[in-house]
Amino acid sequence: MNENERDGTHASRLGLGGWLTLVVLGGLLAAAIWFAVHSWNALEGIDISTTGWVFIVIGVLLTVGLGAGLMALVFYSSRKDYDR
Repeated sequence: MNENERDGTHASRLGLGGWLTLVVLGGLLAAAIWFAVHSWNALEGIDISTTGWVFIVIGVLLTVGLGAGLMALVFYSSRKDYDR
């Protein structure tokens, strides 16, 4: 008897719904990448000033920092059992 059988849980493989979800999410990722590349190439004749680049970088860093901070709070809350 392995550990999963003793706990009453078992690891199952992905079913049809799981695979369908992965395919849809992969399609959305591909569409987002295509849109980003298309939009970036459409800006070919537009110059962005140094101030514009600074604010773009600040916006990206703040967004990534906020996401990382929120994920850290989720894990902290889960480990300390605050979410029950």
